[in-house]
Amino acid sequence: MTDAAANPLLSPSPLAFELPDYPRIRPEHYLPAFREAFAAHRAEVEAIATSTETPTFQNTLVALERSGELLGRVARTFYTVSSADATADIQEIDERLAPLMSAHQDAVTLDAGLYARVAAVHAQLDDLGLDGEDRYLVERTYREMTNAGAGLDVADKTVLTELNQQLSVLTTTFEKNLLADTNDLAVVFEDAAELHGLTDGELSAAARNAADRGLDGKFVVTLTLFTGHPYLSSLTSRASREKLMTASRSRGRRGNENDNRAVLTEIVRLRAERARVLGYDSHAAYVTADETAGSPEAVHALLRRLAVPAAENARQEQAALQDIIDGDGDGFPLAAHDWAFYTERVRAALYDLDRTALRPWFEAERVLVDGVFRAATDLYGITFTERPDLPAYHPEARVFEVRNEDGSHLGLYILDLYTRDSKRGGAWMNSIQSQSALRGTAPIVVNNLNVPQPAPGSPTLLTLDEVTTLFHEFGHALHGLFATVTYPHFAGTAVFRDFVEFPSQVNEMWIFWPEILAAYARHIDTDEPLPEEVVAKLRESEAFNQGFATSEYLAASWLDQAWHSLDVEDTASEIDVDAFEATALADIGLDNPAVPTRYSSTYFAHVFSGGYSAGYYSYIWSEVLDADTVEWFRENGGLTRANGDRFRERLLGVGGSKDPLEAYRDFRGRDARIEPLLERRGLTG
Repeated sequence: MTDAAANPLLSPSPLAFELPDYPRIRPEHYLPAFREAFAAHRAEVEAIATSTETPTFQNTLVALERSGELLGRVARTFYTVSSADATADIQEIDERLAPLMSAHQDAVTLDAGLYARVAAVHAQLDDLGLDGEDRYLVERTYREMTNAGAGLDVADKTVLTELNQQLSVLTTTFEKNLLADTNDLAVVFEDAAELHGLTDGELSAAARNAADRGLDGKFVVTLTLFTGHPYLSSLTSRASREKLMTASRSRGRRGNENDNRAVLTEIVRLRAERARVLGYDSHAAYVTADETAGSPEAVHALLRRLAVPAAENARQEQAALQDIIDGDGDGFPLAAHDWAFYTERVRAALYDLDRTALRPWFEAERVLVDGVFRAATDLYGITFTERPDLPAYHPEARVFEVRNEDGSHLGLYILDLYTRDSKRGGAWMNSIQSQSALRGTAPIVVNNLNVPQPAPGSPTLLTLDEVTTLFHEFGHALHGLFATVTYPHFAGTAVFRDFVEFPSQVNEMWIFWPEILAAYARHIDTDEPLPEEVVAKLRESEAFNQGFATSEYLAASWLDQAWHSLDVEDTASEIDVDAFEATALADIGLDNPAVPTRYSSTYFAHVFSGGYSAGYYSYIWSEVLDADTVEWFRENGGLTRANGDRFRERLLGVGGSKDPLEAYRDFRGRDARIEPLLERRGLTG
């Protein structure tokens, strides 16, 4: 046994609210702590599975919920770091841990004795007098264990366990390769003239990136997770735009040691094989069977319905952009790296609006405090106090205590705003600890973004897209903070994947809410509010460029579905990734070279190293609910405490403790309508 006194992971943290004591945790502590936690959890499960008592709700389901507390604490502590500060030591641990974690999860989920006891309780469910969260716990645990293969015979379980371990290694490899190639492909510019069009703050960030790499006097632009880049809208040099786009699109497909093509096709093959073992035709069928969508066919129907008008809108937008180019006498056809730049030209012509000039009104601290936090205070009554005495996992991550309106402690919120080479791309929310009445725990939630950090002394000025991302991720954080459940199974954002984006998308509505916008969108130098005429133009132009935005998103969603709709026979021979992508995008009519997919396969981390495999459609699926909810808020007075209480109590607060569509009906009074979404995205024709 490991000495708990020598390993801070093996005992509850002494810090307030049980925030992990990161300053004391060293990389060498993780694997020993995991091994001890695996053993402890396995012993707890073994005691439940081999009990001679008649299976009951208490001695089986509740006992299972009580088990694994140490493992959960160690895992959440580690995975927070492995995604946000993946040093070489942490990456090595992650690689070694992946098959161990997979094997342990299978040992629990596929335990025949445990499954028999859960099944016995489920069989008598109608006679147990259970309701609410208790009843749902029985239903979900039985469903999830069955779906994971707990009812298979020993031979199939052996195959399944081996497949899961292989997949755990491959997905970890995919993420490691992507991080390395993204860092390697950061674009070096020799002279500031090549970056004409960027703001002083953006140039400062590029100079800082170069200095950090020992390239003093040069400028380095790091890549974003998605295909495009915020700087493409303002770089006046077409060569610089092309250089940036080419680097982005080449990630994971350069034939070097970080090439992800063989990795992802092997992931696809193994997922198809696993689906067959579990009794499904494809991985997509396996995944969607236990989501609100129910089947790949339902997903495909929605994506195809939206793709036709989206592609047509994109073609119309493309023609307008080409007119600008032709009018300048430049004589080149619009390319993908030109789209964002000329979109701003058209936006300026049509709406007299330059979105790239808005950054002085979006200073990061003010957006956070007077925008994101204020909207939450006005709507839900909660307050935020920074706690510099509480150390996070990285010096740049900030800790805030969140309190309810009555002053009671709600949880901790951690914001990690800036990009760094050790942080994976994109933006996300995760929990270090979740609320559970059974365990007496309060939530600790983290938001990570990848905003370029300017030189010391320079303000951090956000783009409107970055403002949107912060509000979006904070919506996830609110979901994690507000979920109030008994059982860890349902804590925080533990809801169906195609529902989880709903609360985060709803929170974006407050960006332009008048009293919120007036509070945070103030000029960094003059403190003047964003002019009303600019706000009006932003609203007027909301549907502008939605053809492009919808098309690039749908293209990525369709790629995800195409890969994961393959069966075992389809994956038996070698697959040419580029050819597969081209065929898939042509199939849905989203093969416009000027509108590349938001994520190409080799850097599609959501589905090949994250939790969105066969589920990237969930953003648009959830947006149906989101747009319908925004309509409800507007019809009922908007930013009011009464509306906030209703949304918190009936949706955010239930976590995963009831069927999400039932929770939505409880909030809205009916099922969602798709028309608000179609109108928002300009798809009503």
